[in-house]
Amino acid sequence: MNEVAEPGNAGSQTDNIFEREALADEPTIADAIRAVIFDRLSTKIAAVLVVVFIITAVFAPTLAPYDPLSQSILNINKHPSWEHWLGTDQFGRDVMSRMIYGSRNSLIFGLLSPIFAAILGVTLGVTAGYFGGIVDRLISRVVDMLMAFPELLLAILIAAALGGSFWNIVVVLTIAFTPGFARVARASTLAVKQEPYVEAAIAAGVSTPVIIIRHIIPNILAPIVVLMTLWAASSIRVEATLSFLGIGTQPPNPSWGNIIRDGLANMFATQWPILAGGLTITVVVLAISILGDSVRDALDPETNQ
Repeated sequence: MNEVAEPGNAGSQTDNIFEREALADEPTIADAIRAVIFDRLSTKIAAVLVVVFIITAVFAPTLAPYDPLSQSILNINKHPSWEHWLGTDQFGRDVMSRMIYGSRNSLIFGLLSPIFAAILGVTLGVTAGYFGGIVDRLISRVVDMLMAFPELLLAILIAAALGGSFWNIVVVLTIAFTPGFARVARASTLAVKQEPYVEAAIAAGVSTPVIIIRHIIPNILAPIVVLMTLWAASSIRVEATLSFLGIGTQPPNPSWGNIIRDGLANMFATQWPILAGGLTITVVVLAISILGDSVRDALDPETNQ
């Protein structure tokens, strides 16, 4: 025999259904980012270019037609042809192969440096913003001192002191970008620390590490993610600049920066290394910057008003 549901229970069940539907229809951060990217033609093109850049870097050994370090006296300063699509340099090396392998350095530095800088900067910023007092003053003074130097100048100074090995460049870019992350994390922490749920957790005796990990960091991630996407492009640009100046990736290892430098020394014989390197850096940095702007628009409520 079927039971008849009580009117009160039926009403509560209906309310629960409506609540679940409302929660299901509420857009997530991923949905907002996806909507911004795919609703704009510019971000669609930028996303395609970034994906092509990543695929090229990952599968460089497969895509490169020649060994980027292989020299040939018979192929010096050749113009573009079906055999060498971007010509050759003054050592007879295939420019396209060197550009493809050079994308690996740009991808690695563009990913590793912002991630390490974000970890270090968020740690310093959250510590300063949450504890305040002498801790805040000490960290803020160090951050202000580092931010007194432009990122590129700071990177040049550190790279000149440490040298141009792989991990030295990662350290250089990490130190150059850390102050910006620290300042954003500190400002966001000061705002989140005043929220009622944080004050309630402190009043309930929740330990400080738990409060920071569970309540502070998750609520300041949006500006940090935006900063990481924007500075991924800056790290590629700075690494190329350091390599161009001779204190980044060292020859004969290919980098977009030292490809341009080698082309500049040989520009009267062939201009293709300069054109290829300069255009590639411009397109990749612009594409990543456009994606970063889109992520900022999706995560910043003020830009969505």
